[in-house]
Amino acid sequence: MFTAKTRYMHTRYPLVLATRNTGKVREMEGLLTHLPLHIHTVRDFPDAPTVEEDARTLRGNALKKAEALFIHTGFASLADDTGLEVDALDGRPGVHSARFAGLAATDAENRSHLLAQLDGQANRSARFRTVVALVEHDGTHCFEGVCEGHILDTERGQDGFGYDALFQPAGYDRTFAELSRAEKNAISHRGQAVRAFVDFISRRYTR
Repeated sequence: MFTAKTRYMHTRYPLVLATRNTGKVREMEGLLTHLPLHIHTVRDFPDAPTVEEDARTLRGNALKKAEALFIHTGFASLADDTGLEVDALDGRPGVHSARFAGLAATDAENRSHLLAQLDGQANRSARFRTVVALVEHDGTHCFEGVCEGHILDTERGQDGFGYDALFQPAGYDRTFAELSRAEKNAISHRGQAVRAFVDFISRRYTR
């Protein structure tokens, strides 16, 4: 285990992923494997603070989480916040996606609440939006990704997490929960945002 403020000498660039969500960790690690990074997660820092995601925007929440972990660990920290924006609900749940059905809501409860809110709605268009924030000694940087699609009226698929079983990306006949991890990463909101981060870090190592 690592403790706060403890530094380790690595040949790779140490980076902490500021999430306890195992689904997000798997996706982000899959996108970052080819980079010279030594990846840690919040679980490696048992005394890391829990950050209240009370900002009004995805960017605000991502920055808040990354800044808190950077201050706590001294390592460069990468955090994301993701929202599902449904047109028929005027962009909701948006920044409240993780707690749409209540503060302690499960993914299944959030999906059920979304279906109830859309009952009888013909317009099912929606998009996932992700903002990834990097906080390091050299400064702060943000990267964004968006994936358009629509909400189905029943869940399909066993993989993924969050609203994946209800979201069918534009141009596909399968939901995120039916796509392979590689297929999802290639088109997803989080994949786009993390690839923008990857391009940023890659330029640093090819100067």
